[in-house]
Amino acid sequence: MKKLLGALLSVALLGSAFVSCSKNQNGAASSSDSATAAKAESTSEAKKIKIGVSIWSSTDTLGSQCKRIIDAAAKALDVQVMYVDQGHISENVTNSAETLSAAGCDGIIICNSASAEMTSVINTCNQNKVYVAQFFRVINQETNPNEFALAQKSPYYVGAVHENEVENGKKLVTILAEKGNKKIALEGWEAGDATFLLRWEGYKKGVEEWNASHDDKIELLDPQYGGTTSDTGRSTAEAIINANPDIDALIVAGGGGDTLVGALAAIESMGKKGQIAVVSTDFLADLDEQLKSGGMAAESGGHYCDPLIAFMLVYNAVKGNYTVPTDSFYDINFPYLYVASPEDYASYAKYFVDDLPYNAAELKNMAALSEKGLEEAAAKLSIEDVQSRR
Repeated sequence: MKKLLGALLSVALLGSAFVSCSKNQNGAASSSDSATAAKAESTSEAKKIKIGVSIWSSTDTLGSQCKRIIDAAAKALDVQVMYVDQGHISENVTNSAETLSAAGCDGIIICNSASAEMTSVINTCNQNKVYVAQFFRVINQETNPNEFALAQKSPYYVGAVHENEVENGKKLVTILAEKGNKKIALEGWEAGDATFLLRWEGYKKGVEEWNASHDDKIELLDPQYGGTTSDTGRSTAEAIINANPDIDALIVAGGGGDTLVGALAAIESMGKKGQIAVVSTDFLADLDEQLKSGGMAAESGGHYCDPLIAFMLVYNAVKGNYTVPTDSFYDINFPYLYVASPEDYASYAKYFVDDLPYNAAELKNMAALSEKGLEEAAAKLSIEDVQSRR
């Protein structure tokens, strides 16, 4: 009898549960379901935007400057940031997009190496519905038409923020020529790197233009590649000088700063400091002292705000403030600053080294700009611009 009563009670309880479940499905949610829904809604509202940063290095001279300004923007806008250092190794570059997407990033800013890598990067972002923008890079339509077309039609490729690298190359060669240098060696970082190829085009154009209008001709040697570390930068510079002991100038094309550090160490150890005029892109941490001692003749840089603009593009795409076109993309040009004397550097250091060129309030205001407004802000950034805002 007890077993029969127990069985009947179980059936009754099961029926009651079924009715309760049915009512919930028809719109009468239980108190526990309401609490769960409220919690989920609260969690959704509290979820921070998360932006991934794929960069060659977040710790070398240029990379650490980039990280500093990105972190300041993230703090001002209450955004979570995740970094992946990929060393400009092609496989690591493409893997970084997968890693950041899998980590739940809403958007990514990336400094790739070769433009061909962007096929994989864009496809990964399309598949995961993650917005992406390039910094220090843009896809060249002539040399990479397939990647360019893919970027145009992607609903998640926001755009690119980059410099006029050809003009940068011409300017640095002209500075060397004006200082009286005649035989210029060239140390790149990675063969085939999209930005290096543009700078090299500029160096060659600078030489051609100078020689066409001057009797004192200059010569540019073919590039040797020094990687992105100080050790490889040093050994490459040593090899260049040993093979060409009569050079009076060296362009270290970039590499984030460590390549240049190694090249300068090689020149000093070989007793050539002050005899070989060195110019480069990417400001050194000790550029002031290098200019005073003759270690450096000139440098272009100050462009570490480039990834800041890419960050703002992606932030606004994630927020839904910017429409991402599927027949084009945003293309923002960023200016270089040029420093060729200790006096030049003192002005730069005040607003770009000792402090950031944007404070928290200005970063918040920048995030509210239209894409056109953001483009205008990038174009006018200079020592004078910062000075007028302080």
